[in-house]
Amino acid sequence: MSQRALKEGRKGARETQSQKKSTSEMKKAGLVFIPCPGIGHLVSIVEFAKRLIDRDDRFSITILVIKPPSSHPSIDSYTNSFSASYPLIQLIDLPQLHPPNSLELSNSHENYLTLYIESFKPHIKDVLGNLIGSTHSHPNSPRLVGLVLDFLCLSMIDVGNEFGLPSYLFLTSGAACLGLGLYIPTRHDRVSTEFSESDPEFLIPGFINPVPPRVLPSAVFNKDGGYAALLKLGKRLRDTKGIIVNTLLELESHAISSFCDDQTPPIYTVGPLIDAKGEAQNKLGSPWSHSKNNNIMKWLDDQDPLSVVFLCFGSMGIFGAPQLREIAQALERSAHGFLWSIRVPPTTTTQGKAENPEEMLPDGFIERTRGKGMVCGWAPQAEVLAHKAIGGFVSHCGWNSIMESLWNGVPLVTWPMYSEQQLNAFTMVRELGVAVEMRLDYRGGGFGGDVGDLVMADEIERAVSCVMVSDSDVREKVKEIGEKSKKALVEGGSSFNMIGKLMEDMLLNV
Repeated sequence: MSQRALKEGRKGARETQSQKKSTSEMKKAGLVFIPCPGIGHLVSIVEFAKRLIDRDDRFSITILVIKPPSSHPSIDSYTNSFSASYPLIQLIDLPQLHPPNSLELSNSHENYLTLYIESFKPHIKDVLGNLIGSTHSHPNSPRLVGLVLDFLCLSMIDVGNEFGLPSYLFLTSGAACLGLGLYIPTRHDRVSTEFSESDPEFLIPGFINPVPPRVLPSAVFNKDGGYAALLKLGKRLRDTKGIIVNTLLELESHAISSFCDDQTPPIYTVGPLIDAKGEAQNKLGSPWSHSKNNNIMKWLDDQDPLSVVFLCFGSMGIFGAPQLREIAQALERSAHGFLWSIRVPPTTTTQGKAENPEEMLPDGFIERTRGKGMVCGWAPQAEVLAHKAIGGFVSHCGWNSIMESLWNGVPLVTWPMYSEQQLNAFTMVRELGVAVEMRLDYRGGGFGGDVGDLVMADEIERAVSCVMVSDSDVREKVKEIGEKSKKALVEGGSSFNMIGKLMEDMLLNV
């Protein structure tokens, strides 16, 4: 090679490196995440933010934290626990605002929350303005490329539009719930009224089976703002630039394929997004529960593989004494070991101390089941479900809990309580065959103060015995999904590829 050619080659290489550097600098991208005010929603969206940052450090993420109308100290504890480890994720606490009046809450929890979230529009507009202003004054700052909104926060699409920012929906539930969200406006164009419990079964996109009204969220029947709130949000789904779903293609392939039309935005399956270390869950317990938690894993270590059924009902899964006694009776009669996490009702004694769950159980229950079972407060759910001793999970069917259970290959017993949990239970039992049905249509158990119907000991015992069968079809299906979940997240897996596609699409907005 001549000296001239060598110089030209070196010059070209320098120019190429310069171009790459320039492109890299140009492609710094900022995203603003707005989750619903609840620990379960925050955990899910934070896990997604971590996934993006770990994949590509060209992204920086700002999470705007809307505090719940009532105090929730676990949110502060959780956000403080991870923020130092992820400098590319910035959390901004929005100011506490006065919630809507209590009448709205009693009429419809969903409408109450959407009104509360909408009241933050001016503050979110100010934050976006400051972030964009900072970008203009500091050329190397990441350029905002979009908003990532929780479902109840879709009204913030309007704020994004003011700044020319596209909005993406982040759905903390599965693809089946997306089907219902897309179906509500379509049905309303024909019927123009709320759903009725006497309606025939519905043919909803994303479902193989007709869906009975009894498993739909309570809000769709609500004439005092609940249905109107869901209708309004459903109409905004197609205003998004993309829909990000915490699921995996292998789990809900039928649902995902049924949404592939010209009117629906691109769908990105990025799950399972789980709090594998239990950082959030460990912030939720009371002093009573934390004193017990130290012994839980040691107790499980002493149990045989797949011999223990785990009962845990989420951050708002609360039962009164009559239901607790029925559960206790079922567990005592059962042939299986148990780990039972009890969240006490929000009442206090005259001394201001939280009520001890053991005092609400039948006399002598703890002594009679000692060795066979363990009662605890708030258990480290993610860690428990990963333990070899756990053979089944009696759950409220919150989507985060479902993802954790499937990830660990643990079959579920369905005990849904509120929100979309009945629909989740129907999906797990009838659509996917990865859960044992105890109830699909149970409602109550603490959310909004509802008591719920009493589930009798015989019914609980039957479901527990069914889920603990070692060679059942359900167990085999769950084990298979657990293996597919892990493969989906590694290089070449479906969710890995979807996240890559999403990042590419977002970077086109720079």
